[in-house]
Amino acid sequence: MSTVTSIFETQKLPVSFEIFPPKGDLTLTAARTMAAELAELAPSFISVTCSAGGSGNGSATPAIAAMISDEFDVPTVAHLTCINASSQSIADAIFDMRERGIENVLALRGDVVAGSEPSKAFSFAKDLIPVLADAGFCVGAAAYPEGHIACESDAASIEHLKMKQDAGASFLVTQLCFDNERIYRFMDAADRAGITLPITHGIMPFMSKDQISRMVFMCGASLPSAIIKLLAKYENDAEALKQAGIEYACGQLVDLAKHGVDGLHVYCMNKPEVARAAVAAVRAAGF
Repeated sequence: MSTVTSIFETQKLPVSFEIFPPKGDLTLTAARTMAAELAELAPSFISVTCSAGGSGNGSATPAIAAMISDEFDVPTVAHLTCINASSQSIADAIFDMRERGIENVLALRGDVVAGSEPSKAFSFAKDLIPVLADAGFCVGAAAYPEGHIACESDAASIEHLKMKQDAGASFLVTQLCFDNERIYRFMDAADRAGITLPITHGIMPFMSKDQISRMVFMCGASLPSAIIKLLAKYENDAEALKQAGIEYACGQLVDLAKHGVDGLHVYCMNKPEVARAAVAAVRAAGF
């Protein structure tokens, strides 16, 4: 099975998807059904997130990632968070992933779980990255086109990103962003900071007003005026708003492809129809 770095080296424009286990409840059977539909689109890889809301590393994550790669011959990236982890729990996770044949891991800080003590060994993703790299994984890290929500400035966020590269990360996956101009400014800043890792850019269609509101507050993403106008135009037509969100995201993906980005990562929210629309738009544009 391919490592993500080899994918960037051999594929002209990698297009990948993400499976998101809602509240940790995505069963292996449901994931298999979803993966079968996504595999038909020949993604460069599929990433499998941890459970939402900081509820731990997600015991289903490595099982789902291994199932996808074993049964559908699609490379996978297993997410691993560390803010609530001990050295032993990370060692156990590494053992489990190696036993399952997982090669690619996205190292994340994650969210602090209410009532639990933050890790003393792993305060940031940069603390986890070298441990995973030393264990033989191809390690990815998160990047934030509009800055991490906990960083006071874009410059500080870029500085942390450079630390992840220096710690041994091999590729970067960006947080969602609804404004390609912000993405291009981020790319310029990363280049000036000496960040040379391949970056695949995460795009998520907005599907409802409630969903986009959550994303804005959770991720610190800004809303371009074009999206605000669409929200106003279709506020009383849920299906039309959903379609407008998919079309807007497809436009972002095509524009990014035309600007020569390293890769495209579609946050398809467990909806294969979103992945199909994204791939169709990118392929129709000649990529």
